Amino acid sequence: MFAKEPIDLKKISKENSDKEILRLALCAELDAINFYEQMAEYTDDEHIKMILLDVAKEEKEHVGEFQELLLRRDKEQVEEMEEGKEEVRELVGE
Repeated sequence: MFAKEPIDLKKISKENSDKEILRLALCAELDAINFYEQMAEYTDDEHIKMILLDVAKEEKEHVGEFQELLLRRDKEQVEEMEEGKEEVRELVGE
C-alpha cells in the first residue's frame, strides 16, 4: 500500500465511509508492521533492530484499536470472523 489510497473515499457512501477508513487504517498498520519487522531482520545493528521491533509492536496495538472500532460498526465482519475461526478449528482438528 505505502501511501497510496486504493479507493476514492469520496465515491463511498457515507454509511460505509467510516468502515472503509478503518479498513484502510488497518492496511496501513499491517504494512508498517511488515516493513519494520523486515528492516529489523535486514539490519545487523542491534540498537536499530531493537527500536524497529519496538515500533512494530506499537503498530500491532494500533491494529487492535482499529479492529475493535471496525467490529463495533460492522456486525457482518464479526460474524464472518467467527466463521473463519471455526473453519480453522475444524481444519486443524481442534
